[in-house]
Amino acid sequence: MNFIYAIDLLGTGVFAISGAMAGHRKGIDIFGATFMAFVTAIGGGSLRDVFLNIRPLWVEDGNYLIAIFVGVLISIVANKQLYTLAKTLTLFDAIGIGFFTVVGTLKSLDYGSSDIAAIMLGMFSAAMGGVIRDVLVNETPLILRKEIYASACLAGALLFVILNYFEVDTGLNAFISASLVFIIRIISVRFNLSLPSVEEKEEVV
Repeated sequence: MNFIYAIDLLGTGVFAISGAMAGHRKGIDIFGATFMAFVTAIGGGSLRDVFLNIRPLWVEDGNYLIAIFVGVLISIVANKQLYTLAKTLTLFDAIGIGFFTVVGTLKSLDYGSSDIAAIMLGMFSAAMGGVIRDVLVNETPLILRKEIYASACLAGALLFVILNYFEVDTGLNAFISASLVFIIRIISVRFNLSLPSVEEKEEVV
């Protein structure tokens, strides 16, 4: 099995767990949680593929749907155990965006995108599934909060493009770049780090 294909499936399963857990947390029934898992897992990648003018892989490859259902099953069977872990949802989300950033960036490069476009599409692939998830549970998407989220994806995508330029082995490149996304995201949550925002100036009467 191709390494990138494997981490794409793994990322799909991890994001499915993240989406299903968000549904469980809101008291949504099993069908609703499964739907949440589905759109969280394939939402960003499907939108990326639309931009690349290609057919989403999950339409033809049933392994992606299997990965989603396995993720849902894990979220149900191990629900109590998962919630005993601190920030479990954040953990799975961080792993998912790391994998999806790498896959999105590589796929964009393979289909002829410029380096800058590939970096943006890598970030888009990783972040949009979480955006859809948060909107469905009526929460402000993480990408719009004062948290380091999309910028972590951008950093990982940028590193992937740089290492790819220097012809670093694709598997090693994917591991390093996904790890960077994960580390930045986890550290930012652990220490409550955020990017600066522009404060609104008071109107002078």
